[in-house]
Amino acid sequence: MSVIDKTSTRDTLLEEAFGAPVRELYAQATGPDASAPLVRALELRSFLVVAEEQVAQVRDRVHAATAADRDMNELSAGDLRFDAQWLEAALSGRNGYVAALGELLRTMPEPGRRPARPLQFAQQKITAVAPPAPAPPRAGAVRTHRP
Repeated sequence: MSVIDKTSTRDTLLEEAFGAPVRELYAQATGPDASAPLVRALELRSFLVVAEEQVAQVRDRVHAATAADRDMNELSAGDLRFDAQWLEAALSGRNGYVAALGELLRTMPEPGRRPARPLQFAQQKITAVAPPAPAPPRAGAVRTHRP
């Protein structure tokens, strides 16, 4: 399943910032006039979706292992320590993506001040041709062997 079809905890924030549902934002991002902030925001959102899925997966595994109806003989401190490390890593990634997305949205230009499309500067071409360099002395001279 695509990250477009999954939800993230920041979808509402993105929809408010860009004025369209997430699915439409992904469609806009593939167009020729897509703004750099939109493309970056959706890239961060995609990473966030994966990170949040990882957090939920580890959380659910810990909940299942520690469920009240579970046999206590099946509990493993080693497995729980391992899951705690995974959860810490997944939360760290998620928190980083949330912070980066928040910073991007904070520093993004106001919707009315954004150019319709990125500025493009005309590249000037050099059309002058330099004259050929003079040949060094004895250029092309053939050495002859004297008897």
